[in-house]
Amino acid sequence: MTTTRRHVLALTAALAVSSPGLALAQAKLKVAAIYTVPFEQQWVSRIHKALKAAEARGEIEYKASENVANADYERVMREYATAGNQLVLGESFAVEAAARKVAKDFPKVSFLMGSSGKPQAPNFAVFDNYIQEPAYLTGMIAGGMTKTNKIGMVGGFPIPEVNRLMHAFMAGAKETNPKVEFTVTFINSWFDPPKAKEAAFAMIDKGADILYAERFGVSDAAKEKGKLAIGNVINTQDKYPETVIASALWNMEPTVDLAIKTVKEGKFKADDYGKYSMMKYKGSELAPLGTFEKKVPPEIVTKVKAKEADILAGKFTVKVNDTAPKSTAK
Repeated sequence: MTTTRRHVLALTAALAVSSPGLALAQAKLKVAAIYTVPFEQQWVSRIHKALKAAEARGEIEYKASENVANADYERVMREYATAGNQLVLGESFAVEAAARKVAKDFPKVSFLMGSSGKPQAPNFAVFDNYIQEPAYLTGMIAGGMTKTNKIGMVGGFPIPEVNRLMHAFMAGAKETNPKVEFTVTFINSWFDPPKAKEAAFAMIDKGADILYAERFGVSDAAKEKGKLAIGNVINTQDKYPETVIASALWNMEPTVDLAIKTVKEGKFKADDYGKYSMMKYKGSELAPLGTFEKKVPPEIVTKVKAKEADILAGKFTVKVNDTAPKSTAK
């Protein structure tokens, strides 16, 4: 038995030397992520969830840092790259120049970063939350549900990633209700629930009976005042069963899984992964109506389902508008 075991070990070692690709395929991919906000923040939670799923499947070794200050971002990126991580993910919007500089200094490491910019050869790929399609559908629902024809919208910052979803939502609401008016406010923070809540209260005081919850805190205000809300990126209806009507969900699994696959195959390059957030690739979807299934008017449900089918069939394209949305309420 000892001799046989020795032969097997010797053969395995010989194969690893002669076929390094085989040894690499057997080893777990080392993946790291850097987040400027807590893991539970909407945007980041979707990336974290997809990576944790890959970790649970045994595909990757995963390490992550949350609440990293912009000033520390470059240092943390370099630490992860130096530590032998083969794939590094994060959101580089506020640290674009520094992140791209790190990628240049580590050409053998693959970087996939949330970014409004273009890919940077050879190893800096980008992704974005192109979930304007389900955002349009949630707008259609909101337009059909409002009684006051006034909708309040609270966002983090007026950047393309937020603007395009708000515009899509507004266009959807206008389709089912041309009379609807919008009040738009940005709280200039990615994670400040109390501030978002106060902004939502102000909108409710002005007559808004539905709130677009681009940030945490908005649904709390709606719940306290007996109003309704539309979710974004994640589905929070389980926490607000009488408040959140519907949500535009972002699924990062198609993006993350493709990146892991290409790194493992040695084929990763500076691509734009943005399209994998669209409904066609299952990167986004309209959340089930759940507790509101019987509360949304049947004619609105029919219109939404027809529009969803047209989007998936390529018959209808939701316009991407990255400019800052403006209030239309008088």
